[in-house]
Amino acid sequence: MLSSTPTPLIPTLTLFISITIIFFLFNPSLLPTTHRSSPPIPLSDELSDLSLFSRATRRAAAKSRLGTTNQNPKIAFLFLTNTDLYFAPLWQIFFDNYSALYNIYIHVDPTVKITPPGGVFQGRVIKDLHRTYRGTATLISAARRLLATAILDDSSNFYFALVSQQCVPLHSFMFVYNALFRQNVDSVSLDRLSFIEILSNESILPDRYNARGKGVMVPEVPFDKFRVGSQFFVLTRRHSLMVLRDRKLWRKFKIPCINVHSCYPEEHYFSTMLSMLDPKGCSFYTLTRVNWTDSVNGHPHTYYPPEVSAELIYSLRESNSSYSYLFARKFSPDSLNTLLDLSEKVIFKD
Repeated sequence: MLSSTPTPLIPTLTLFISITIIFFLFNPSLLPTTHRSSPPIPLSDELSDLSLFSRATRRAAAKSRLGTTNQNPKIAFLFLTNTDLYFAPLWQIFFDNYSALYNIYIHVDPTVKITPPGGVFQGRVIKDLHRTYRGTATLISAARRLLATAILDDSSNFYFALVSQQCVPLHSFMFVYNALFRQNVDSVSLDRLSFIEILSNESILPDRYNARGKGVMVPEVPFDKFRVGSQFFVLTRRHSLMVLRDRKLWRKFKIPCINVHSCYPEEHYFSTMLSMLDPKGCSFYTLTRVNWTDSVNGHPHTYYPPEVSAELIYSLRESNSSYSYLFARKFSPDSLNTLLDLSEKVIFKD
């Protein structure tokens, strides 16, 4: 006759399975990466951003009603970084003597300790409480906060150039300024272009589109409207305000990705939105040169000191458009001295 007393194997096995499930649930980094979600944006961060964006758009509307004109339109340089500004000495030379024509805003991840930059960068760091993560919508949020801060700070900011700590200028400041304001700067017209890359035929688009799950992006973003482009751009004030007013597309792009290998929302949100809202107001190309020929883990080619030369600077300037490339990335921090040696006779000699 079989005993009805339960064997110790069953409860032991059950306990082992339960502990294993709990262990993996609380350690998602141990799960296969294709099934791990990117972190969601906390509600408190969302509400804080909405308040900031609303203040910026209201301020801009009030200035517009007052009929203020920009006799000296400025370029707002937005540095999105999570490390020291390695190339601050080079940018310092770039900005020298043109204080009436630019502003600088620096976003730093709150978990990163950086050496406060001096010179023209002193006091320009924005103390942000919101974390940023690569390959998540937090990078979109950080860029939007930079735009809002610049709009609130100075109504003369007309162009907004987003760059990283590994970007360097390829021309002098006045070359850049004159290239953007080719028309008479005393009449900043609304028909100026934003310089943002917008691509529609890339093989990566299906995977990127479905990174949050199939069907998630509709109806707001149908696949035929989905675009990809460079993370770094130069936007007009009008387009920057469009970005800050957007709620519809943001509801989709902020959804955490399931497939983290295909999740680069910062390369899609701005290009998709402006392509949908005002394609004729966009250049469809970027002014920041990036070399993707030997990218690694989603990072472009990095230039190291042996590669940095006058010939490299000249080649990085070349483009297929009527505009020369104005900036380039990405450079290793130890290439600074080589770039400084080239600054007077090559980089800033147009």
